[in-house]
Amino acid sequence: MTIEDLIPFGLNPEDIIVIMAGCSAFLTLAAIWAGLLNQTPATRRIKEIAERRDALRAGILGPRQRRERLQPTPTMRQVVTKLNLLRHEQAEKYAQKLAQAGWRSKDALVRFLFLKLVVPPVFGIFVLVMVYGFDAYDLEPMAKPMAAMIAVMIGFYGPDILVKNMVSKRAEKIRKSLPDAMDLMVICAEAGLSLDATLKRVSDEMAVAAPEISDELALTALELGFLPERRKALENLAARIDLPGVRGLVTTLLQAEKYGTPLANSLRVLSSEFREERMMKAEEKAARLPALLTVPMIIFILPPLFVVLIGPAVIRAIDGFSGVM
Repeated sequence: MTIEDLIPFGLNPEDIIVIMAGCSAFLTLAAIWAGLLNQTPATRRIKEIAERRDALRAGILGPRQRRERLQPTPTMRQVVTKLNLLRHEQAEKYAQKLAQAGWRSKDALVRFLFLKLVVPPVFGIFVLVMVYGFDAYDLEPMAKPMAAMIAVMIGFYGPDILVKNMVSKRAEKIRKSLPDAMDLMVICAEAGLSLDATLKRVSDEMAVAAPEISDELALTALELGFLPERRKALENLAARIDLPGVRGLVTTLLQAEKYGTPLANSLRVLSSEFREERMMKAEEKAARLPALLTVPMIIFILPPLFVVLIGPAVIRAIDGFSGVM
């Protein structure tokens, strides 16, 4: 079997090279265009916070304004609404996962549910067309429907895996920046600022270094001023960031709000604990490094080393024995 047999549609390696070069040129132009748009993360965060503020205002003033804002994806919304996917028991769980990934608008939930509905059959039909219509790959008769089923499963679980990865990456970034945010909160609390002003100030200071936690703190400060119960705003923060450290921070803030305990001392203790935890995780990774490097050293480093050291002696020995023979 040659390389030409593995390439579908009767293409040759030169055609593949031309197609890859065209794709590279297109991606280069797309990257330049995206850079010229100048859509900085700070601009997107400000826009999201403004949209969240308007949504909260719409919820307070009445349902009419809320309906007027839900127009960006009419086709997707119409399909999702007709199938009652927003009323499904899993919709609330999906909304919470999207919020943990940083996608908090209701339009994000509509797009996610629409993708969950559309992507599996699209993947399955694409694979069926490839294996039955174009006969792109020489598969067994039983393997063709199996390939379509695998494509459907990938399309069904793909969005969930994507959201799960986004949640874990965002939570890890927040965990690393949490001690610094706690230190700034201690300074603001000792300066006499209120909780709303403290969260707003820390959010402004960490907008560049840690945009994820800055976004969450800014939204929490905004909800503290809009929601009728301040406790609900802090509980929303713990729901959006599923980390033990954030839950401890929320518990501390709730106790300070309820009993009037000194906030600076509690935050200082939490900050020290978070820094020790971050140092322990770094030491744990450093301790695991020798064990992780053992297998790559054995596979990729030792064989070339043996060839370099023993190869010349083996060649000379072979030449010597061939001369004797």
